[in-house]
Amino acid sequence: MAKSGRSGLEDRSALKPWPRRPARLAHAVVESLTDIIVSGAIPPGSTLPVEPELCETFGVSRITIREAVKSLEAKGLVRARQGSGTTVTQSEEWNLLDPVVLAATVQHDDELVVLDQLVGVRSALEAQMAAQAAELATDDDLRGVEGLLDRLDEEIATPARFVETDVLFHDRIMQASRNRLGRSIIRTVHTQARSTFLYTGTPDGHACEQANAEHRRIVERLLVRDSQGAAQAMTAHIEAAWSRRRNPHPGITG
Repeated sequence: MAKSGRSGLEDRSALKPWPRRPARLAHAVVESLTDIIVSGAIPPGSTLPVEPELCETFGVSRITIREAVKSLEAKGLVRARQGSGTTVTQSEEWNLLDPVVLAATVQHDDELVVLDQLVGVRSALEAQMAAQAAELATDDDLRGVEGLLDRLDEEIATPARFVETDVLFHDRIMQASRNRLGRSIIRTVHTQARSTFLYTGTPDGHACEQANAEHRRIVERLLVRDSQGAAQAMTAHIEAAWSRRRNPHPGITG
């Protein structure tokens, strides 16, 4: 790793040309540089390679590179200063709710630190929304949740389908909570988390069965309008499901 204040990359192999030219050039440059930064190849305090080098590497114009750097600044990844180059910021300044930053962070989260934090945030927010759903859900909402629970019962033996319906089940409860902001945050972080094997694990029928027993307890609390019970059941489910996935044995998304 380069020391703080050093410019560019010590390992030049981290900055590679594309095998095929992407259609959305600036966005593609942003994704590549975000991955390089988050991986630590260009550590905080170091500067990005100079503009001509980036142009040559990615085969794009200076305008495209400048657009990409502005986007990196907006994501909190770099700080551009006239005469001193573009410096990578400390990780505490990165916007982890930005889909590109979050995706790269999750992909490089080998110690599961960020994923542990993500599950904690998800547990807290979904528990709150389960409590709100117990109070605010309409009869149609509850029928929709029950219908998805029945569908999950039918899909226990087909884990790949179960995983997709599981996402719909949780989202239907969030919809019933009428908490648009909470739902938006969860959908952002959960979508990116589900893109990596580190989070999803390997689905199997036994884990699906365990997950749906937990789902059933959540629904039971919703049907009797028990907000505290629904929140507790949701927390227990999300934390138990993550515990199953986090260990070396097969797991299932929750």
